[in-house]
Amino acid sequence: MDVRPKKFLGQHFLRDQNIAEKICQQLEGKADQILEIGPGTGVLTQFLSKMYSDKLHVVEVDEESVDYLHQHFPQLSSNIHHTDFLKTNFTDYGEGSMAVIGNFPYNISSQIFFKILDHHSIVNEVVCMIQKEVADRISSPPGNKSYGILSVLLQAWYDIDYKFTVHEHVFLPPPKVKSAVIRLNRNQTTQLNCDEKRFKVIVKQAFNQRRKTLRNSLRSMINPETIQHEIFDKRPEQLGVSDFVMLTQLIEKKPENPTPSNEVF
Repeated sequence: MDVRPKKFLGQHFLRDQNIAEKICQQLEGKADQILEIGPGTGVLTQFLSKMYSDKLHVVEVDEESVDYLHQHFPQLSSNIHHTDFLKTNFTDYGEGSMAVIGNFPYNISSQIFFKILDHHSIVNEVVCMIQKEVADRISSPPGNKSYGILSVLLQAWYDIDYKFTVHEHVFLPPPKVKSAVIRLNRNQTTQLNCDEKRFKVIVKQAFNQRRKTLRNSLRSMINPETIQHEIFDKRPEQLGVSDFVMLTQLIEKKPENPTPSNEVF
């Protein structure tokens, strides 16, 4: 297949067919729909279209790449979506559960993951190639310097498996950094037993000031009755998902004897 030297939205195109096939083989594909993000010139699509011809959708924002896909994959014509993935809904690609796969553009990979998080109830699997630094961060356990916001939020809903490293020379043009393939598989969690929106806010605020203890970074959110809890002596990278759930519960807890309001009615 013709893999043209083209770069779009910070994306470097994979030219090694063996690695492309290996990426596709990481996908279990048990979902009702398979969605490939950013197929470009179809280096993954050529394998996916044979494996999942009846349920494969591809979404591509670049017009030239869309024309190329229509020309080389006419059997997918009705399922080639010329749009910006970040501005669409998963329901645009069919009903039921969804598996996502793709070589994610480096500069929007985090945005893609946040969108997947917003739809964790229907996205049961993700296989993607991303910048190695991001892959390390997402798959990192608590206690590591790379552990951060995406680590906690994604691990709340997915089991994450670092599959393999991809070196620079297999891309055209070669990037300046290594890449990696990871797999996210939906875990058994159905709810976090706390306010999920507040959970996300707390995780983000804690890591935005990661050098501070939680007592200092979250002080404005903590009520006086719980502020002495030992968890607030820790820093965010020391907490796993269940710890952040407990932290959210503590912050949600209302004082037993609230200060009377001075408001005059």
